[in-house]
Amino acid sequence: MKSALFVDFDNVYSALRRLDPAVAERFAFQPIQWMRWLTDSLVAPPHAPDGAKRRLLVRRCYLNPQAYQRFRPAFNRAGFEIIDCPPMTSEGKTSTDIHMVLDVVDLVQHEVHYDEFIVFSADADFTPLLRKLRRSDRRTTVLAVGFPSAAYQASADLLIDQDDFIRFGLGFADPEPAPTPASVGASRSAADITKDVRSLIARYVAESPKPVSLPSLASKALKEVEGLDAANWAGYGGFRKLVEALQMPKLRVNWETGTVLDPARHAASAPVQEPSVKAVPLDALFVEVARLIQTELEQAGRPVSCARLAQMVVDRYGTLAADWGGKGSFRKFLEALDLGRLEVNWENGGGQVRDPQAPPVSTAAEKPPANRTPDWGKQAHLFPAIQQIHIATGMPLIAPCEMQGLLGALVTEVANQPFALSDTGKRVRDRCREAGLGVSRADVSYVLKGILIAGHEFGTGNDNVLALSSRFIESMRAICAGEQIALDEATEAALREWSSGVVG
Repeated sequence: MKSALFVDFDNVYSALRRLDPAVAERFAFQPIQWMRWLTDSLVAPPHAPDGAKRRLLVRRCYLNPQAYQRFRPAFNRAGFEIIDCPPMTSEGKTSTDIHMVLDVVDLVQHEVHYDEFIVFSADADFTPLLRKLRRSDRRTTVLAVGFPSAAYQASADLLIDQDDFIRFGLGFADPEPAPTPASVGASRSAADITKDVRSLIARYVAESPKPVSLPSLASKALKEVEGLDAANWAGYGGFRKLVEALQMPKLRVNWETGTVLDPARHAASAPVQEPSVKAVPLDALFVEVARLIQTELEQAGRPVSCARLAQMVVDRYGTLAADWGGKGSFRKFLEALDLGRLEVNWENGGGQVRDPQAPPVSTAAEKPPANRTPDWGKQAHLFPAIQQIHIATGMPLIAPCEMQGLLGALVTEVANQPFALSDTGKRVRDRCREAGLGVSRADVSYVLKGILIAGHEFGTGNDNVLALSSRFIESMRAICAGEQIALDEATEAALREWSSGVVG
């Protein structure tokens, strides 16, 4: 897949710096690292050919040399063309947007057909450009740090999840309670993951007196190889394609019998004991998996990532991991299931499954769904206003006790340890789980992002629930204004009561 990458450096760097200076510095000084993740691990946009791999034929970085000259060498070493965009007005406005637009339009008309245009910017001014590219039948992938407008998000074929970019692209992965030498904090490339899978297969085959089951190897690889994802398989889409790409000249893979063997030691006809799941007819197994996914969505009360669902299915039905019931990839397997009214959306990072029949605002006020408001109790009157903002901004639709518990956990966490975006987010999520709150990592990330973008600085003596609530409300007010929705005093009061417990 021929791709062209356009980086609005000022926009991305400044937005990341508001979240965490360390994250911004790594983005600026280590572009080779996140580009490797972009080409090796990030899923292709919808409608791209199966198994398509990116080739970044064009790499352009638009940079203000007066402010960011020190980052030029790192992007030079990463093979970028650097376009200087100095300030053109007394307010510091640069010409980055017009330069990018002209360059993109030029490449659309180029003799080389570029399949994908990757834009790193949250500037909603690029919305018409994305729509023009769609009309020209080109795929668009966008990284927008912060809270991009709804129209901008909808105009992109693939929106890179900001948290995934920080955790995996930049290497701020979650720390494990007891890290081993192999599990350092840095994100791992597909090449490293593939190498570890090859070593794992060779080790288990060498230790076994008989051929080894491919499904068992797939299950073991997911548990033992750091960074391996059941929904993505190191960018190959399926375990079978990953195994077929491995170079194992001393071993023989037999997909008919579902085994890997060493011809020097194993007889090809040696029986392999399979788990009892294999006795279940495939059609019945598909029905069971569909029911499992439907139950998970009902309990979650919000969209669930495909990566999480894939791991959950593998944990329950390990034999499916090898070839996903003959479908080859989790994506095709999921699309073959009868999920009833549930929908699969592949446009956001690694994909989500969601329930499209969420009640509209008008009916939600009369009868909020039980699975979305389990603990609102005496604060049920807040639900219509909170849901309205949720629909406009994507703000977490969690109960008041959960939101207040989240902010309380954040206050406790930063009082004990210095703030660091990824680490703090994970520990706050863990504190919420220990307290029995239904708060996800995505909920924590969204709230943290809102607080930071509004200008809050942790560790300056103002880390209390009311102050954090006020900062978060500032962000929601700004996002709503961008969507042409004005928050009145009653709605802001509802937000304040929902997030801090303070009435009025």
